[in-house]
This record gives sequence, C-alpha cells and structure tokens, in this order.
Amino acid sequence: MILYHGSNICIEKPPLLKILRSLDFGKGFYATDDFELAKEWAQRISRVRAAGEPLVSCYEVQEPDIATLRVLRFDTPDEKWLDFVAANRKNILEKTDWDLIVGPAATDKIYETVILYLDGFLDMDSCKKRLLPQKLKDQYAFKTEKALSCLKFIEVKKA
Repeated sequence: MILYHGSNICIEKPPLLKILRSLDFGKGFYATDDFELAKEWAQRISRVRAAGEPLVSCYEVQEPDIATLRVLRFDTPDEKWLDFVAANRKNILEKTDWDLIVGPAATDKIYETVILYLDGFLDMDSCKKRLLPQKLKDQYAFKTEKALSCLKFIEVKKA
C-alpha cells in the first residue's frame, strides 16, 4: 500500500508530533492513501506557514508490517468515530495504546458539520445524516515509533 503525507518540506524520516494539537486522532504522524488529499494538505500547510513549497512525501507500507501493530480502525464516520474525533479535538481523550489509527479524515468539506456537533448545535443523528453521504478519504495516524518503522520512504512529488 502507498501512503502520502502533504507538507511544505520533504519528510524522508517521519517524526512523531511532540506537541499536543487538536487533530482528529491526536498526536502522531498523519498520512493518507489519497494523493489528492495529501496535495490539499501540502498546499494548505505551505500557505499557512508561508514557507517552503507544497510537497507530497510518498511511503510504502507492507500489510504484514501493519498486522504486527495495535490498530484502531473506523470504517465509516459513525457515532464511535465522531465521539473519538470530538474527544481528540477537545483534548479530553485519555492516553491510548494504539500504534496506528485509521479512519475518515474530517476534511474541510465536512469540518463545519463536525464543529456544529462539537459545539452542540447538531445532535448525533443529524450529524450522521450529513456525514454518511460524503465520500470521505481515510487518514492514518502513526502513533508510535513501532508504527513509524513500517513507513518506507519512496519519493517526494510536487503538489
């Protein structure tokens, strides 16, 4: 499987995030299996940081390597996913022991819906009705050094 990471720099050796930021799956190194989504991330990061250029670092991951990890997988943006993302975005999730978390990315297209839920303006059923028809792309949050060791850098592409 090939995964992509969008940034304003080439990242041959992915690091774990050292700071706590309000991301969907908490601290970790994020990648996606969708090149176009990684391009969007790269363009946004380059614009926000006003430095570097939009680049997509490409990695290969072998399924047998993933099988050795403790993986939490969300197949759809359901109630469990939404509660997990909400807890991470609010920085109230207790420490977890997952090496890798995989599931839909709360992209710009659906972020407004997620915020309305987090702020209490949408209930769970209304939120799910808005999210389920979306064609959401998966993101992979590598949470440990063991998980990061599964990523093999291939190349970098301009976004």
